[in-house]
Amino acid sequence: MAIFTDPIRDHANLGPGDSEWLHLLVGDWQLVADLAFADLALWFPLPDADPAHGYVALAHVRPSTTHTVFHSDFVGDRIRSDLSPLVAKAWVSQVIERSADTSGWNTEIAMRVEAVPMVRNGRTLAVVTTHMDLSSSRMPSRLELTYRQCASDLLRMGTLGLWPDFASPTGSRRGAPRVGDGLIRLDAEGIVQYASPNGVSAYRRLGDVESLEGRSLAEATTALLQDRRMVDETLPLVVTGRMPWRTEIESRGVSLSLRAIPLRDANERFGAVVLCRDVSELRRREQELVTKDATIREIHHRVKNNLQTVAALLRMQSRRMQSEEGKQGLAQAMRRVGTIALVHETLSQGLAQSVDFDELIGRQFRLSAEVASPAQRVSTEREGVFGELPSDFATPLALVINELVTNAVEHGLQDREGTVWLKANRSISDDGDEILNVQVSDDGVGLPSGPYSEGLGLQIVRTLVTSELGGSIRWSSRSGGGTTVELEMALISRGA
Repeated sequence: MAIFTDPIRDHANLGPGDSEWLHLLVGDWQLVADLAFADLALWFPLPDADPAHGYVALAHVRPSTTHTVFHSDFVGDRIRSDLSPLVAKAWVSQVIERSADTSGWNTEIAMRVEAVPMVRNGRTLAVVTTHMDLSSSRMPSRLELTYRQCASDLLRMGTLGLWPDFASPTGSRRGAPRVGDGLIRLDAEGIVQYASPNGVSAYRRLGDVESLEGRSLAEATTALLQDRRMVDETLPLVVTGRMPWRTEIESRGVSLSLRAIPLRDANERFGAVVLCRDVSELRRREQELVTKDATIREIHHRVKNNLQTVAALLRMQSRRMQSEEGKQGLAQAMRRVGTIALVHETLSQGLAQSVDFDELIGRQFRLSAEVASPAQRVSTEREGVFGELPSDFATPLALVINELVTNAVEHGLQDREGTVWLKANRSISDDGDEILNVQVSDDGVGLPSGPYSEGLGLQIVRTLVTSELGGSIRWSSRSGGGTTVELEMALISRGA
């Protein structure tokens, strides 16, 4: 479906709710195209143009129940002269107008064209044209006749402002029923007038072996429910066709999604269309994903617990060490293990395999500085936003920041009071890649004047930045004294 939305949004004469109503129409008119076996186009007068002449195509939808009559996209184009009089007539008359000429836009295909004004609060907001291919001359089946009657009823409701309905479901849950999945037409009393073969098959999978026609759909549905305590409260209003809602029923391991579209005229409801779809496989896969997510969270939780156990063992070993250098080494190992454990703890609390890195590093940043400086006063300041980061990116980045902060406190400040800054900035490169820039700075003694050897911490930093994060690292003197370490890396999922 192609759509050109700017004229809807920019037109000055629309009243409150008119733009939303037209967007709701375009969001749901695939239903009508499939029922009508026709292409639909939405026309709107150009700004400051005479409604009798200047129209532009705002949207176009092709049917999935038959072939299209328009193979090229015309959204955004002005109306052709042979169609303009019909659209203009419908705009003014506010009733459905039918073309006497069946040639349409393509002389090779005989088409029946109708112009349907979409009227709301007494004002014509747009005109929908339906284009049906008449070249295949055959006797229409009962299914086709019922489908077309349903489409005609819905379009006529559009001229009365009764369809689309703002109460219609707009959620994006997978498994919304479509015309081809199964259609049931009800009368005003909820009695089935017609059920498509797919609709009958869906109910038979639920356990119903009788014909649906001539029966109350509400009674037929209720008889199939094994556990009525779990019934959705919207079910009675959907299976009687009284409200334009969606519901779902489950019985004998089969899940059936139902959607009702009440049919109304100016005075009363005269029937309804109920779409049904077997969504058993979809729900089974969703349940598998939920189970998988729960399993992944449990794994992260157990990894976190195991890492905390490792840290506790290292702490116990540290207390038995006589060498001060050995104690410091174990303390550094505990900090590194604790940093990894913190990432897994964060992942165990959510469904997504991504981390709110600002929340995680906020705690870790302060903790790293405090643990590295038990006998000195070190302040920490943060600036910028990291945002959501993939877990396979967050773990090495947290380790790198932990090592850089520890290095800044132990070697940059050297047993004196000072401040460590952490700054993050996300930007877009010229190539369209998202770049994360991280700076860790201190106001300490600065870089050594001569050559120096890197300790284990800085070796870990270089390895993680280049191999795990695919980034670069640079040391420089900070303006005002001290050192700045700058990291730059592209935010590309490591699994890509």
